[in-house]
Amino acid sequence: MTGDRAHETVLSFRYPSERRARLVGDALDPEVGEIDDARSAATVSRDGDAVRVRVVADDLVALRAGINSWSRLVEVAERVGSDRRRE
Repeated sequence: MTGDRAHETVLSFRYPSERRARLVGDALDPEVGEIDDARSAATVSRDGDAVRVRVVADDLVALRAGINSWSRLVEVAERVGSDRRRE
């Protein structure tokens, strides 16, 4: 899926607990592979209290688009998780 692409970045998000990181990571998992296209792809992994999103792309325009998309998805996952804690 992520093969040899010309450009790569890793977005790392730390949380106050492993549980919170797991909630965000689990919310992102269904998106992996769904928003990939011919020019970019992403993977999501979790290590303790951190969630990492690796975005790879054939060109810088596709990399920027992938970074923007995944940053928004993380933001939504964080917001939804925060709302769930208030209920």
